[in-house]
Amino acid sequence: MTSETNGSADIIRTERGLTISGTRITLYDVMDYVISQYPPNFIRSLFDLTETQINAALAYIATNRPEVEAEYQWVLQQAEETRQYWEERSREHLSRAARISPRPDQAALWVKLQEQKTRHELEA
Repeated sequence: MTSETNGSADIIRTERGLTISGTRITLYDVMDYVISQYPPNFIRSLFDLTETQINAALAYIATNRPEVEAEYQWVLQQAEETRQYWEERSREHLSRAARISPRPDQAALWVKLQEQKTRHELEA
């Protein structure tokens, strides 16, 4: 873990990336709101940060914007790839589950479930 001092609050690099010292909040979390042009006080209250912590985070982002922006884009890409992976896994699982016949002792429940599902679809 490395520390980069910015006033009396630190921005540190952890396994999660650039993080506000003493928190689990990354600069990438803050970047979502900086890019959307939320006011600093809103961001501070949203993450329950001190004035010193939000000022350190915003100053670090402003001073190192190209590097932070590049890492932020990488984090977004990784998150999207992870989401797609798990979405596909979920789709495969649901597909397999749909092909499984109910056990004999569950047959009556399965019929009721299918009837309720059909009614729900007709009402929608």
